[in-house]
Amino acid sequence: MDDEVRMDDIRGMVLFVPGLQSLIDLLRERGWAVIGPTVRDGAVVHAEIESVDQLPRGVGDLQDAGSYRLRERDDEALFGFAAGPQAWKSLLFPSRELLWSGRRVGAEKEVTPAVVDAKRLALFGVRSCDLHALAIHDRVLAKREVTDTAYVARREATFIVALTCSDPGGTCFCVSMGTGPVPDEGFDLALTELLDQDGHRFLVVPGSDRGQEVLDDLKSRAGGGEVMPAGEQDHLGAQEVGAAAAQHMGRSLDTKGLRDLLYAHPEHPRWADVASRCLACTNCTLVCPTCFCTSVDVVSDLTGSATERWRVWDSCFTTDFSYLHGGSVRDSVQSRYRQWATHKLASWVDQFGTSGCVGCGRCITWCPAAIDLTAEVAAIRSGKE
Repeated sequence: MDDEVRMDDIRGMVLFVPGLQSLIDLLRERGWAVIGPTVRDGAVVHAEIESVDQLPRGVGDLQDAGSYRLRERDDEALFGFAAGPQAWKSLLFPSRELLWSGRRVGAEKEVTPAVVDAKRLALFGVRSCDLHALAIHDRVLAKREVTDTAYVARREATFIVALTCSDPGGTCFCVSMGTGPVPDEGFDLALTELLDQDGHRFLVVPGSDRGQEVLDDLKSRAGGGEVMPAGEQDHLGAQEVGAAAAQHMGRSLDTKGLRDLLYAHPEHPRWADVASRCLACTNCTLVCPTCFCTSVDVVSDLTGSATERWRVWDSCFTTDFSYLHGGSVRDSVQSRYRQWATHKLASWVDQFGTSGCVGCGRCITWCPAAIDLTAEVAAIRSGKE
């Protein structure tokens, strides 16, 4: 959330793999726990890391509708995979969070607000689609009249190291949404991984005053062979990485007039067709980096003298989510899928000024029924039943 640095005024640095380790060490020394990608249980997931050896070296992935598999690459790339199952939102907007607790002692009642645990985190390797998702949460949770104080506290304690996506997955469509694959704003530092005749290295550019400060510190500390000024060829190589990724999107979504299209077809037969396949399992909303719907759980002890109120993630695919005065407003899977898709791609624009979709493709990859949002929209646009 620091002031943005003008991209025209910077040249950046080149980090070789030892220099990348020095960056991780420096962030940890400055008090940030570094959260980056690592392989666990057959997937690339986020976890605290201390070494580049914990990154997914030589690991790629294969993603399609309802399908995710890791594969072995023929190089030593550390970030040669697409967006994994976890969005970064779980670190800033937890799936379960205590709001307050209460206790009754005799005739007295005590209510204690929850203490916000705002750990200093450095998010390492954030893709452009996820940067745009964080920007959406900033707008929704931090910049409206009533702010989410817990989110704001965590967000302000976060340092972001972004990453140019080099190998999009089969379900990615960030180019269609204007959200990638090259980070454009919202980061402290941005990395582009380069593997060519000049070696395995990373172009790093600052995106904030705080990022520039870290980069200057790294430059002053690093030994020979770790860090060097970036040259024109490094920048050209980084541009080629982004351009190549943009040409290899697995999916596309025609967004022209999309809001009006969905508003004009609330009874299109395609909604019933997709409902016949949808399991209403909520997977798409759980992996989505922008969904923020919640409900509140009240938990009491057996004596009735102590209680806690927890905020938990919820989903518009559950019948209870739209429960009002004795019944659910959306009691069919058809109405719930339509609500999700129409809100994400249409009414979100009315509420917050942007689409609610960043084109990460997670909802397609992790749908057990292999339902493809881009295909459903295309079917409605085509006019075919």
